[in-house]
Amino acid sequence: MKSSILKNFLIGGLRILLVLVFLLPIIWMVFAALIPPGTPLPQNLWPLPTKLSLRNFSRIWELVPIGKFLLNSLRVAGIAVPITLVTSSWAGFAMSQLPRPSQNKWVILSLIILMIPGISLWSTRFILYKTIGIYNSIWALVIPSIMGTNPFFVLMFYRAFRRIPQEVYDTARLDGADVLQIWGKIALPIARPTAIGVILLSFIHYWGDFLSPLLYIRTERYYTLSIALQLLQQMGRSDWPLLMAAAVTSLIIPLVLYLILKPFFMANEKK
Repeated sequence: MKSSILKNFLIGGLRILLVLVFLLPIIWMVFAALIPPGTPLPQNLWPLPTKLSLRNFSRIWELVPIGKFLLNSLRVAGIAVPITLVTSSWAGFAMSQLPRPSQNKWVILSLIILMIPGISLWSTRFILYKTIGIYNSIWALVIPSIMGTNPFFVLMFYRAFRRIPQEVYDTARLDGADVLQIWGKIALPIARPTAIGVILLSFIHYWGDFLSPLLYIRTERYYTLSIALQLLQQMGRSDWPLLMAAAVTSLIIPLVLYLILKPFFMANEKK
């Protein structure tokens, strides 16, 4: 009895320690953002300011049109994430319905594509976007979602759909369901945890993407939040409290999205 209590205590303590290790950079960033303007950062790891100030957060809005950049990021993610969910799940579902030898070939091809460095696609995409007329527009940032954004998302759905017993698909076909009905009414609801994971990962991908706006956007009208952070850094490389305030601001919406989707994760864990 005592040994089990001690074991649970040690496991609980280890979990708390791991949580603190992962949260320490975020906590440090929040405290650094609350340091009054003009105050140098402390030299220790724990920047507890003697006087708290929200002035850095208001300075962000004064220095750059961050509201417009924030809306652009929301537009990109709001369009790209649903498209990614649909196209990557379609591809994963199609792969799961192929004969096993064909499945293995497509999995290998997806892994090969994952190993291709992104830098090799920059010039090709630049020429393509200029040719079809979407260069310097929001669509230049959204169009990768039509291909599922990342082969990893396709493999996530493939694994989830393949775990569904084949008898479920066969029964649906006998009842007269077509491919889209099987995907939308049977496969996708069963793979809901995977779908939620893809939503979060793809949102983070488009929300934090810096290189694509830098390469394919040329006017301030379409700048995203990641570009705003770079502009603030160029204005004052040593103004770390301001930069930390901007970083905290950029984390708010992904954190809210996670809190909204968290109950779905908890519901699936209970099942």
